[in-house]
Amino acid sequence: MMTLQLDWRLSNFKSLSTSELYAILRLRSEVFVVEQSSVFLDLDNRDQESMHLTAWDHEELVAYARLIPPGNVYEEMSIGRVVSSPAYRKKGAGKQLLEKSIEQCFELFGKGPIKIGAQLYLQKFYESFGFIQTGAVYDEDGIPHIKMIRA
Repeated sequence: MMTLQLDWRLSNFKSLSTSELYAILRLRSEVFVVEQSSVFLDLDNRDQESMHLTAWDHEELVAYARLIPPGNVYEEMSIGRVVSSPAYRKKGAGKQLLEKSIEQCFELFGKGPIKIGAQLYLQKFYESFGFIQTGAVYDEDGIPHIKMIRA
């Protein structure tokens, strides 16, 4: 399989262009609201303090993750809103995204544990990156989730 060649960008909230922000919010809405049939408020006032990792194929947003500093959502640093475009699934974009997200978290916030709230069906995916389940299954916006940590 040929490796997907993507243009990776890391931005703070203020440096995102309106076009980049629109693409991010559109992809998050396309997957988390429409595809997953989950009515929830995606705009949770955490984007402003977070770093935004995006992967582009020319002008198309392929994948996105929000890198959250320690003390914001959890005591630990966190990776959230992990999403890849349905058009790019099964091409390795999600794996590249998580590898880059972990690497960038360590560069931005220092080495340490990363805590996430993962959708239950993605447990094996996150375990393949060293995350382990740390609590019982819980419901978030109608979707089963688990807390996971990468020590």
